[in-house]
Amino acid sequence: MQQLKERILRDGKCFEGGILKVDNFINHQMDPILMKSMAVEFVRRFASRDINKILTIEASGIAPAIMVGYLLELPVVFAKKKKPSTMENMLATKVFSFTKNNTYDVCVCKDYLQPGDKVLFIDDFLANGNAAKGVMDLVRQSGAELAGMGFLIEKAFQHGGDYLRAQGIHVESLAVIESLDGCRITLKD
Repeated sequence: MQQLKERILRDGKCFEGGILKVDNFINHQMDPILMKSMAVEFVRRFASRDINKILTIEASGIAPAIMVGYLLELPVVFAKKKKPSTMENMLATKVFSFTKNNTYDVCVCKDYLQPGDKVLFIDDFLANGNAAKGVMDLVRQSGAELAGMGFLIEKAFQHGGDYLRAQGIHVESLAVIESLDGCRITLKD
């Protein structure tokens, strides 16, 4: 998606260790016009899929997931990184966060992820694929079906996308980063 690629090159910041910071337009301060454009693109790319629910993991995936859910007029569920004391009938899995260097117990209520659901997962980043693997586990536990996974930005050099595609998952990434070597952002055409 050209608009996102241009914004990454203009406003993204690179840090040592393969970190791309886009907090000034995606995951801290958000550009709602860009968010809507990205959601429209996801709707186009997943138009052939049968979907009845959008799933994400808190917190940075919530905004794009809400936009996609709004456009498709579907409910959006976000897996929580901390078990609420009020949650019953819980599905849980462990997810390691590359950015935060921490492992989370990610959970979702069984009432909101059920057999027969056809789930589209939306998130901001695809790096090593840890969040995506956790979502695959939650969907499997629930008896739902994974219809596809959409990511705003994929860091191809961390190979999470390779793993997911090898599993036969329909993966769509709106911008693909080939390299962040030397803190220089190199995008795939």
